[in-house]
Amino acid sequence: MRGGTTKQSQMKQGYIYIITNNSNTTLYVGVTSNLPKRILEHKEKRYQDSFSARYNLYKLVYYEQFQNMLDAIAREKQLKAGSRAKKVKLIEDFNLEWLDLFDDIQG
Repeated sequence: MRGGTTKQSQMKQGYIYIITNNSNTTLYVGVTSNLPKRILEHKEKRYQDSFSARYNLYKLVYYEQFQNMLDAIAREKQLKAGSRAKKVKLIEDFNLEWLDLFDDIQG
């Protein structure tokens, strides 16, 4: 919910995440209120014309959880404004081997 701030968006927890492709060459930073569902959408290429579908980005390599969507959106903007090197360091401090963390967030 990027357009406005409602009580509901403030109350709903949020996540930011970084996904990549098999060779870890392209990074995508996203935000969602339902991380497992959103990553599955990336894996299934639910939105065929999206950036993630075009570049085969489906491997979850990093995520953070927030108490509300407003904080998650603020963090997403911060990460998107940062350099690739900063994103890589963040990923490697969290997930040195760049493993797909999708199974870790299930259930």
